[in-house]
Amino acid sequence: MRALITGSRGTVGSALRAALEGRGDDVVPWDRAAVPIDDYTRMHAFVEQVRPDVLFHLAAASQPSQDRAPEEESWLVNHDWTSELAWITRQLGVRFVFTSTVMVFESPGPYTIASRPDPTAGYGREKALAEARTVHQNPHARIARLGWQIGEGTQGNHMAAWAHARGRVEASLRWIPACSFLEDTAAGLLQVAEAGPGLYHLDSNDGHSFYDILSALQRTQGTDWTLVPTWERAFDQRLLEARIRMPRLGERLG
Repeated sequence: MRALITGSRGTVGSALRAALEGRGDDVVPWDRAAVPIDDYTRMHAFVEQVRPDVLFHLAAASQPSQDRAPEEESWLVNHDWTSELAWITRQLGVRFVFTSTVMVFESPGPYTIASRPDPTAGYGREKALAEARTVHQNPHARIARLGWQIGEGTQGNHMAAWAHARGRVEASLRWIPACSFLEDTAAGLLQVAEAGPGLYHLDSNDGHSFYDILSALQRTQGTDWTLVPTWERAFDQRLLEARIRMPRLGERLG
């Protein structure tokens, strides 16, 4: 399989690229310096030249722009670029997989595919609008909502690195976050790419609190942050899904 990936150097993108290359697939990263995301003609020509079997759109607005304000860059990456890619892949007959987020929900969960997004502002609202736009532009698209990613080490955009950077973390015993290990998310995205069009949830949490998870990571990764249990934030954020095989978080944490 030939895969084109936006955000291939990001947290999830790096894991997905490793998974694809590990099974012998051909991976082409999207270089925004070479193919600007605000130039439709060049984007269409690039995708047509690469001729991928699937385009994974994972990019986030993490790179500052000299030409646009941060909020304009965020809207361009999260919404407008997504819309254009959905249309281009539809025109060229390329499978399109767009990663969204559990942040499209603000009311308590757990959430099913039938749950209605209700964001009021910010990143979650941009992603919710991008979901709707994707379906409008490309009814054959796959949309995968993700939770917080779990990785190893002290660097990167994942749960353990976040806790390490803070040093002292007040973790709720009543918050059940949507989350999964990076390699499991990558494997889930490969399943989504092979599945039919539609909306999917990728979440491994089978009922563990934020405090439980950080305690396990602290034990298994040998980290040095200070963990303080709290009873604040009573919130079930799980993304429920029966069609995609995700390892149970309890088994992964030991």
